[in-house]
Amino acid sequence: MTIIFRRTSMIVLFTMALVTTLSYITNVKAQDLPGYFYQYFQTEEPTMKYHSEVPEKQGSPIERRSPIEAEEKPAIKKESEPLFEAEGPTEVVTATGYTAGYESTGKTMEHPAYGVTYSGVEVRRDNVSTIAADPNLFPIGTLLYIPGYGYGVVADTGSAIKGRKIDLYYDTVEDVYNEWGKRKVEVQVIKKGDGTLEEAEVMALNKEGALPAITSEFKP
Repeated sequence: MTIIFRRTSMIVLFTMALVTTLSYITNVKAQDLPGYFYQYFQTEEPTMKYHSEVPEKQGSPIERRSPIEAEEKPAIKKESEPLFEAEGPTEVVTATGYTAGYESTGKTMEHPAYGVTYSGVEVRRDNVSTIAADPNLFPIGTLLYIPGYGYGVVADTGSAIKGRKIDLYYDTVEDVYNEWGKRKVEVQVIKKGDGTLEEAEVMALNKEGALPAITSEFKP
């Protein structure tokens, strides 16, 4: 009998201690704890959407110039307007993105020509960026305005860039996916190139205020 009494007392004391602890932790009165836990366990937990559920974007096969085939993007934002009205003609083209990396050029950073375009100038994403095009449509040195991207000068070519296609330079593959993808756009020809381009010309184009100042020279 004494053993049963002791065990019962221990159970009661343990229960009281547990209730007191739970009440302190949850900031709920002891008499309200049953309702609190019933409501807690009846509440449906929100569903977590993991990153792995997002479909991966597939790149195109590697070749001399391989545009990164990301998903097509919607219409261009209104704020992507040229700084001034273009004086040249317009052309509707399909624009993809590329990087200097192996996935686009087949070159690693150890390659002596890594980051160097067909024209000999280095790739860059700037006020005027380097882009690739078919020289039969846009000769090397042609300056374009691409809605949603900005100004680009044709500095590169590629086996996959033929006809009404252009390839826009980005620093990383992630930038291509997140900022561009693949779009059909109406580009504006600011200046038609003569087939050559030098580093000094690209640097001059990227000087602050250079574009509005020199547009009077760019007659179609």
